[in-house]
Amino acid sequence: MTKLFLFTFMLLASVSAKTQVVYDVTDYGAVGDGKTDDAAAIQSAIDRCSASGGGMVLLPGGHTFLASPIRLKSFVELHLEATATLKATPDESRYHLSAFGANEGEGMMWLYAEHAEQVAITGRGIIHGNGIAFMGGELEDSYELKPVTTFDPRPHVLTIVDVRGLVIRDVTICEGAYWTVHLVGCNDAVIDGINLLNNLKIRNGDGIDLDHSSNVRISNCHITSGDDCICLKNRREFEQYGPCHDIVVTNCVMTSRSCAIKIGSENMDSIYNVTFDNCIITASNRGLGIQNRDEGTVTDVVFSNIIMQCQLWSDVWWGKAEPIYVTSYPRANGNHKDANWRFPKGETVGRCGEVSRIYFNNITATSENGCFIGGDVPGKVKDIHLSNIHLHLKRITAYPTGVYDKRPCRGEGFVRDHVYGLYVEEAENVTTTNYHVYATSGIDYASPKN
Repeated sequence: MTKLFLFTFMLLASVSAKTQVVYDVTDYGAVGDGKTDDAAAIQSAIDRCSASGGGMVLLPGGHTFLASPIRLKSFVELHLEATATLKATPDESRYHLSAFGANEGEGMMWLYAEHAEQVAITGRGIIHGNGIAFMGGELEDSYELKPVTTFDPRPHVLTIVDVRGLVIRDVTICEGAYWTVHLVGCNDAVIDGINLLNNLKIRNGDGIDLDHSSNVRISNCHITSGDDCICLKNRREFEQYGPCHDIVVTNCVMTSRSCAIKIGSENMDSIYNVTFDNCIITASNRGLGIQNRDEGTVTDVVFSNIIMQCQLWSDVWWGKAEPIYVTSYPRANGNHKDANWRFPKGETVGRCGEVSRIYFNNITATSENGCFIGGDVPGKVKDIHLSNIHLHLKRITAYPTGVYDKRPCRGEGFVRDHVYGLYVEEAENVTTTNYHVYATSGIDYASPKN
C-alpha cells in the first residue's frame, strides 16, 4: 500500500508540475516596435497554439505590438507581460469584420473570438484601443464622431461571441474607440481584477457589455468610461443566444459620463437573476439604471451595499444625475441608420416589456438629482423595493436641475419639475423602508412625487 501511495503521489506531482507550452510571438516574427503591424505573427502563434492542443501565447515585456484584427481561439491564453502593450492599428481600412453581424453601422471587431471554448486573456500588460485616432475634433464635453452611413470603421476592443469558459484577468484595457469588452452568447465567464480605463470624452465607449450571456462573474475591477461602465442587454442581432441571466458583479469602482451600472436599453429578450454588490460609483451622470426600451423583460435584480456620487453632465450623455433609475418606455420610432435592428423585423414602432421585482438595499448617494421610477402605463413597472437608502441632494455643477431623462423614448425625452427625493410615474407597488433624504442649499427640493 505504501509503494502504491508513493507512486500515485509522484505521478500526480509530475502531472501538476507539467509546464504549460508557451508560444512567444517574437518567435513567429512579431517585431514589437509600435510601428510594424504584428497581427499576422500574433495570429500565427495563436493558430499554432490552438491546433497543438492549447497553451500560452506570450507577448513579452518591453514591446508595443501594433496590430490589425486578431482572432482568439480555443484553449489559448493570451498573456501580456507587465511592460507589454498590444495596440490597435489606426488604419481604418483594416477593420471590416462587423461587431454586430449583418449590422455594420455600429463598429467593427479588433480582438475577437467566435464559437470557441476555454479562452483566456491575462497578465499585467496593456491592451490599447487607440481610441482618439478614430475620433473627430475634441469638444468641451466629448469628441466629435466622424460621419458614417451604414458602415462604421471604429473598432470595438474585444468582442467575444459564443464562448464557453472565458477568463479575463489582471490586464489593463484602455482607450477604446467604441465598446470595449463585449460578451455575446457567452456562458461561464470570469472578469477579475482588470483596469478598464477609457477616455471619458469618447462617446459609445462602453466598458463591459454582457449581451445574451449567462453565468458571468465580474469582480475587483476599476472602470472609467464615457458611456456605461457595466451594461446588460439583449441585442436583436444576436437573438439566437437567448436571455441574459445569472450575473454577479462585486467589488468594482466605476466612473461614467452616462450610467455606471445599466440594464438596457436594448432588450428584446429577458434579463433576470442579477446581483450588483459592494461597489463604488463616482462622478457619474446616472448611478444605477434600468432603461428598458424594447419588448424584453427585466426581473429579479438586486443592487446592494453601494456608495455613489452622481452629477450632471451635458445632454450629449444620457442621464440627469439620477442615483436610482428604473424605467420602461417604448423607444422612439425608427428614424436612424440602424432602425431596422432596433425593432422587430418589418416594424418601425416598438413596445416595452415588464420591469419587476427590483431591490435596492443599503445605498448611499450624493447627487444633484433624486431617484426616478416610471413606465408608460400603470403596472409596466412594479414591485420596486428600496430599503436603507441615504440620499444627499447637493449642488455640484451649474447645469439646470429638476430634469429627469427618459431617452430614448417616444415624445418628450425629459420630465421637467422640481428635484424630488423620489419621483414615481405610472409605477405600482413601489415601497420604501428607511429612505432618508437630506437637501442642502441650491437644490430646488420638493417632497416625494408619486
